[in-house]
Amino acid sequence: MDKFTVLESVAAPLRIINIDTDMIIPKQYLKTIKRTGLGTGLFSEMRYREDGSENPDFVLNQPAYRNAQILVAGDNFGCGSSREHAPWALLDFGIRCVISTSFADIFYNNCFQNGILPIKVSPEDLEKLFDDAERGANATLTIDLENQEIRGPDGGTVKFDIDPFKKHCMLNGLDGIGLTMEKGTAIDRFEQKLSERAWA
Repeated sequence: MDKFTVLESVAAPLRIINIDTDMIIPKQYLKTIKRTGLGTGLFSEMRYREDGSENPDFVLNQPAYRNAQILVAGDNFGCGSSREHAPWALLDFGIRCVISTSFADIFYNNCFQNGILPIKVSPEDLEKLFDDAERGANATLTIDLENQEIRGPDGGTVKFDIDPFKKHCMLNGLDGIGLTMEKGTAIDRFEQKLSERAWA
């Protein structure tokens, strides 16, 4: 998993509440267990027309936001089913950070396991960030995880809270496997002792 320290990017505004995981990645894309290739299906029902062509009105199809790595979204992002394909699709598209007032618990935790930083802010701060995001390519946000702050293009700062353990994992690029591997030496010692007892 890639480390998350400081991210500077254009932020795409998605002023929709209750974006569920089926909207993020519809069910027809769930046939794979690979984490790559899902970016094409991200928000597909909003991104594409019935004939398969791009919907020019959808924010991620607009030139200013095609390379956005930050998503500013409405309340209750990631609700619905627990599908892990949702953060996989966001990450494969290039989204490394989602900012909202609230997230569904399972989606929120899945983000940390996949290298995406979900940030909770107040409704007032979200509105400020929407204003910044809607300025397009002329305005970038900077996400500074170490200092737990979002810096706007005009120097404004929004502070955010995060669980210290989750912060440690993100800063060091540690998912569940990475955390286990940190204990590799202790695991090897335990396995050796277990083996010696079995032959005693």
